[in-house]
Amino acid sequence: MPEILFSNAKPASEAAKIIVCVGKFSAKNYDSFLSTDELKLLTAAIKRENFKPGGFLSVNTLSHTIICAGLPDSPSPVDFEKLGGDLYKHIQKFEKAFVFSKNLSPEDVYHIAFGVELGSYRFDKYKTKQKPESLPKLETVIFVGGQKLSLKAYAPYAALANAVRYARDLINEPANNLTPEILAAEIKRLSYLGLKIEVLDEKQMKAKGFNLALSVAQGSCNKPRVAVLLWQGKPKQKTFDLGLVGKGVTFDSGGISLKPSKGMADMKQDMAGAGAVIGAMKAAALQKLPINVAAVVGLVENMPSGSATRPGDIVTSMSGQTVEILNTDAEGRLVLADCLWYIQEKYGVRKVVDIATLTGAIIVALGSEMAGVLGNAQGFIDKLRQLGAEVDENLWQLPITPAYNKLMDSAVADMVNSSETREAGSVTAACFLQRFIQKDVIWAHLDIAGMDKESKGRPLTPKGASGFGVRLLNALIKRECV
Repeated sequence: MPEILFSNAKPASEAAKIIVCVGKFSAKNYDSFLSTDELKLLTAAIKRENFKPGGFLSVNTLSHTIICAGLPDSPSPVDFEKLGGDLYKHIQKFEKAFVFSKNLSPEDVYHIAFGVELGSYRFDKYKTKQKPESLPKLETVIFVGGQKLSLKAYAPYAALANAVRYARDLINEPANNLTPEILAAEIKRLSYLGLKIEVLDEKQMKAKGFNLALSVAQGSCNKPRVAVLLWQGKPKQKTFDLGLVGKGVTFDSGGISLKPSKGMADMKQDMAGAGAVIGAMKAAALQKLPINVAAVVGLVENMPSGSATRPGDIVTSMSGQTVEILNTDAEGRLVLADCLWYIQEKYGVRKVVDIATLTGAIIVALGSEMAGVLGNAQGFIDKLRQLGAEVDENLWQLPITPAYNKLMDSAVADMVNSSETREAGSVTAACFLQRFIQKDVIWAHLDIAGMDKESKGRPLTPKGASGFGVRLLNALIKRECV
């Protein structure tokens, strides 16, 4: 990742000189950064190439490469972030890049820098034969221009970029190196930020009644954990303003209801919901937000074996409700159910969001462009959708109705974990979770299956995990501070 600096230093030779053009190009806007000859070359190239906002144009001189990055009139913060992510691809071959920022607001500059940080992400720790020439050379991106830019003002953006990259690192790890125990130990390490962290082992989980989560884990030799992360930005307040719950299935084979082999390797990312929660809590701590947030992530591995849960087994949840497990591959909702009940009972949260790569059905419905959102409070759902649009982590609402809910009734227990029809799988999964939400608790469920990995439509997500949800949850936490 390149270092981000704000300075009025003179651009070094053999570096990239970048201008950001919003709307129509005007040479006089850049005469304090580019020489007369450079401006003539660039102006001629723009005319020759019929350069328009939304693209990149490069011109080489004896000492510099000049890059013009175009944006349409009235760009949004997300537009500047996407420009930063795309810009990185054009400048990674240089050791230094100087970005002229005089014509931009400080916030615009910070969003570009944030985009550079996300766009430069790589997960290559396991590559042992990379050639030096194949690696990015970029060490520093320096924003110059004279307005009041500072690392202190940029710090909240840098903290969020750090948290997104951290979540991506966790989600990209192979399952053999990120078992529930290993992930719990990594979460424990975050206590240095001021987070209060407690990890429950298998014995403690049994004592507290995490029976649904334990039923998922019982087929694996890697024992389960539950991690609790508490951020108390208002230390004098004993209550928590918000609760977050994440699905942390570090590998999902489907259990006895075994998945097809094709694509199963991607199931190392079935803990992406937990990764988003962990990243959001790290961001809150780094940004020292004045709010109290409780988070619970259930960490399990779902494997087939002689000790695994069988289809047809009935398990009593922490809430006391019984669940007939028809499909062991509908395991994430079992983990979430106990964690949702625990965060309400133990920490008294009255507003909670759960996030999970929960159903393949949501991919069928929405593809990889939006996550699904369902819940019991329309105002809260509307807020989440608005925040999602602001940070480019978009949500689409699906319904919860009594008719869908009835599909989760069991003939022999209080409910089934998977309806016997293939219809509305994402909705019925949410109906199951709603049965573990207590009266008067505001709740929203985010199904992010399909959003947990890179997409051509998301330039800030290089190959691998996207870290989807960290920015959205961070925006929500900030909004709840108001």
